[in-house]
Amino acid sequence: MEKFSKLKELISGVEADVEKFYNSGNGAAGTRVRKAMQDLKGLAQDIRTEVTEKKNTK
Repeated sequence: MEKFSKLKELISGVEADVEKFYNSGNGAAGTRVRKAMQDLKGLAQDIRTEVTEKKNTK
């Protein structure tokens, strides 16, 4: 659950940059969004691995 909470925090943290990029065309915000999406990808993979391990130990 801790990793899932971090995932939600990361999404809410990048929300302002997403709005700046799509609504204002701010290129720097787009770079920050891309980095956050890469972090999300890694965290999501960690969660998937954790879920699979827990599922297979039952």
